[in-house]
Amino acid sequence: MSLARRARLLTATLVATLVAPLAWAFDLDQLASQLQKPAVVRGAFVQEKHLRALQQPLVSRGHYVLARQQGLLWLLETPLRQDYRITLAGIARRQGEAWQPLPQQGAGARQNQLSLALLSGDSAALQRDFAPSLEGSAEAWTLTLTPRALLLQQIFQAIRIQGGARVERIELLETQGDRTVLRLPDSQVDDALSDAERHDFAG
Repeated sequence: MSLARRARLLTATLVATLVAPLAWAFDLDQLASQLQKPAVVRGAFVQEKHLRALQQPLVSRGHYVLARQQGLLWLLETPLRQDYRITLAGIARRQGEAWQPLPQQGAGARQNQLSLALLSGDSAALQRDFAPSLEGSAEAWTLTLTPRALLLQQIFQAIRIQGGARVERIELLETQGDRTVLRLPDSQVDDALSDAERHDFAG
């Protein structure tokens, strides 16, 4: 075998070796499958709202419960106590012992649907409104969403989600220069809802 042919063969082998892992790269379908696997995810959240007009962010804290095929309980504890339930049917707020549906119009409704899609890894819903770009591996990934729907373009420049087995951080960059950072530091998975949680989703 000539030296030139051996060099070409070596080059081709190196290229094939480098390119081959790309065929097995972590993709959106794998991410969605990974995030949708647990039946229930619970944990604390810390949300920071960074406004251009304020030097310090507005911070709220609480807990959440995400149930596959049911929705999201968003239990705000500080600076005030207020419970919300977000499902495909809409958003409701707890009033005493009952849940009261909230009006679902325009940008507010889209943001509620977006919250549920982001945390549950609903890639089909996200790709309807955003152009996604995913980097990393199953253990450490970053998903950047660039809005293509006109309504969302008026609200967001981009959304960045980071995580591993579960979503750990969401950053929403708004067109007006404000941004929101949501951190989920200690999420835990479970096989089933508690009796109280089942009652909240059914109510």
